[in-house]
Amino acid sequence: MRFGKKTAFVALAAASALIFAGCSGSGVIDEGAGNGGDGASQDGEVYVALVSKGFQHQFWQAVKKGAEQKAEELGVRVTFEGPAAETEITQQLEMLTTAIAQNPDAIGYAALDPEACVAPLEQAKAKDIPVVYFDAPCNGDVGLSLAATDSKVAGALAAEHMADLIGGEGEVAIVGHSQINSTGVERRDGFVDKIEADYPNIKIVDIQYGDGDHLKSADIAKAMIAAHPNLKGLYGTNEGSAIGIVNAANELGLAKGKLTIIGSGAAQIKAIKEGLMAGAITQDPIGIGARTVESAVAAAKGEKLDEFYDTGSYWYDATNINDPKIAAVLYE
Repeated sequence: MRFGKKTAFVALAAASALIFAGCSGSGVIDEGAGNGGDGASQDGEVYVALVSKGFQHQFWQAVKKGAEQKAEELGVRVTFEGPAAETEITQQLEMLTTAIAQNPDAIGYAALDPEACVAPLEQAKAKDIPVVYFDAPCNGDVGLSLAATDSKVAGALAAEHMADLIGGEGEVAIVGHSQINSTGVERRDGFVDKIEADYPNIKIVDIQYGDGDHLKSADIAKAMIAAHPNLKGLYGTNEGSAIGIVNAANELGLAKGKLTIIGSGAAQIKAIKEGLMAGAITQDPIGIGARTVESAVAAAKGEKLDEFYDTGSYWYDATNINDPKIAAVLYE
């Protein structure tokens, strides 16, 4: 299925400055997953198996929280698991295969590699297990729905703030988290397309990929800063990328504000409060988790779903970080 951009909601809060870090996490199997038996419904209870792109990053823990809250509300059972790093595609596929073998009433899946998951999900289809996606879909026609942020819109929004912060001219670069999964590709493309279309005096001098690892991203950022002494801004496409850039700036002893850092996510609250970052675009990970469970339960019951639920993008900085609407989508 090709997922159209049918918007559930998109919210933006105005401000001035930026960092955008979000959809990249790492993890381990959660409690309840892989319990050694058939995971199918027990005593009529609906069982939903969620397989994430990661686990231990704050973003994925917030997605998990939203999924668990919605599961409790609906009176269903949910398991949530993900690999230790977003480069561990084989491990994620093993988790997916195990989930299918447990015969859940529905599966929620966030694809690390959109092609590698096609064959396993065909097995789910053959067993009449409905599949919904969250954060990033798989190729093929198995999935019924996607709950995610519109990543191209988020990337373009990051570009707008970057342009405003550097005065509409100068050199910028990108530390991406993936050339494969859709969030990394679309955030990068949204940023690049917006700069090229609307800001002719801004030049993107380099794009490299740190796999969402903050150590690797820091090394990349330091190399970019050294290679481009006139660099005005760096855009990190996920949480690990953005944190890596901030760490690089600290390790190089750059004065606050010398380099405009833009990322994706909500885990940079402390950095914003301390002035290390000007602001951030956050997703709504709790909303993603909740929407995924809601869609999975509806799919298990044979109910109609929209193809795409945009769970929103929010801009925040020191001026609105305590706003109730913003605080509700932040995670620490």
